[in-house]
Amino acid sequence: MGTVVGIIGVIQMLLSVAIWIIIIQAILSWLIAFNVINTYNDFVRSISMTLDRLTEPLLRPIRRFVPTVGGIDLSPLILILILIALRDYLIPGLASDLLM
Repeated sequence: MGTVVGIIGVIQMLLSVAIWIIIIQAILSWLIAFNVINTYNDFVRSISMTLDRLTEPLLRPIRRFVPTVGGIDLSPLILILILIALRDYLIPGLASDLLM
């Protein structure tokens, strides 16, 4: 029983980290788009490429179904909502079913 609780805690923590990575990637892409920071800086470019590689596999399936609205990509928002629903509702519900 303690092992299941530990695994669920780790899964919830990983989902929280994924949410923060998506938020950071979105903010960084806005800063690059508005020329607040530029990708000529090696550090910024490496961070941007790393975050893109981490988030793109998660965002690509959503982008197939959700078009951009007025030039705004809504896929990060949708993915964050899905991850929050998993973290806060689905996983605890499954955990309570497993522990009963």
